[in-house]
Amino acid sequence: MNKSKHFTGQPIFSQIINLIPKNELTRLSRLHQSDRYCKKFKTYEHLVTMLYAIMSKCTSIREVTTGLLACERKLNHLGMSYYPRKSTLSDANGRRDAIVFEQLYGALYKKYGKSLPDSRSKNWLSKLYIFDATTISLFSEILKCAGRSPMNGKRKGGIKAHTLMKADEDVPCLVRFTAASASDAPFMKKISLPKGSIAVFDKGYVDYTQYDIWGKQGVSFVTRLRNSASYQVLKEKTISENHSRAGILSDQIIWLGHQVHDGVTRLRARRVAFRDPKTGKELEFLTNNMRLSATTVAAIYKQRWQIELLFKRLKQNYPLQYFLGDNPNAIKIQIWCALIVDLLLKYIRKQAKRNWSFSNLTGMVRLHLMTYINLVQFLNNPEKSLQLNLSNEDSNSYNLFPT
Repeated sequence: MNKSKHFTGQPIFSQIINLIPKNELTRLSRLHQSDRYCKKFKTYEHLVTMLYAIMSKCTSIREVTTGLLACERKLNHLGMSYYPRKSTLSDANGRRDAIVFEQLYGALYKKYGKSLPDSRSKNWLSKLYIFDATTISLFSEILKCAGRSPMNGKRKGGIKAHTLMKADEDVPCLVRFTAASASDAPFMKKISLPKGSIAVFDKGYVDYTQYDIWGKQGVSFVTRLRNSASYQVLKEKTISENHSRAGILSDQIIWLGHQVHDGVTRLRARRVAFRDPKTGKELEFLTNNMRLSATTVAAIYKQRWQIELLFKRLKQNYPLQYFLGDNPNAIKIQIWCALIVDLLLKYIRKQAKRNWSFSNLTGMVRLHLMTYINLVQFLNNPEKSLQLNLSNEDSNSYNLFPT
């Protein structure tokens, strides 16, 4: 590789990579022996290549390798000694265990997750956890997809990402993958929440036993009541005029569960009926928290939409429609790398003084990924920073033929 030292400073991509503790990546690669039998394309080079693919929105292995080849003289600033070939990257995606990238995301979340919330938020939002699942369609039946088989007999695969996020952080704190045909409810048993927290989820997650366990642990939940749910009203609470104007129809204490079925958990819960003043749609909320006001219960469930915005952000800003491998391990690696990029960009956005929309931030970073400019100064004032950078280059240039 050409070891040209013409460029000075570090490109934006290198500054983003420097946020990843290299000693942690080394520890994980040794723990899982991910560099065993590897001469050149080790875990670090694999990570940098996949992060480049994610941030550049590459949709094929050829786009990744030719893009890195075009930047060959700058790869030494990224800590890479050569650009990977197509077969090298394809083999690594299939062979290197995705658990290395999963645990690296976990380490980065512990390092940067606490700096994402607004320090001024002290209400229930700081205690709120949201979980849901999203399905990512695949072009071949790698993992079994939900739904009926198409008429032509060709069935696509799908992977389902079960995701838990803290509302004030806006990034996942727990992700588990299953086939798209798998049920959502078992994911609830993998969630461990601190005492005093509030979990919100849609009515696809029904497990009265888990609801009872959370109640004993001091964890509140807010969800929708299924139309087929069986319950018995114990007490009707009085609705104030303010709550009535806000859309609260009723507030009841109930026994949830079938009374005649032995061995089925019966739960003392609270049912809040609500009509949206704007749309007129009626909803029934279920919670085990008896202290929250009825309007707060409705507001908490409305906040559940935040995780849908998270899924939309991930699918729109990162290449999760086309994968660089046709096996489950390669798919998981690409998703984990997308989550790593999302976390780092959220942290960078938090540090910038300028109020960037996330889509604009990712677009600017993608266009200037290999630009040699200070990232923080660039995000605070892009035009001024680029003009200053160009003027410095012009002042350092030498005119061989003065006129």
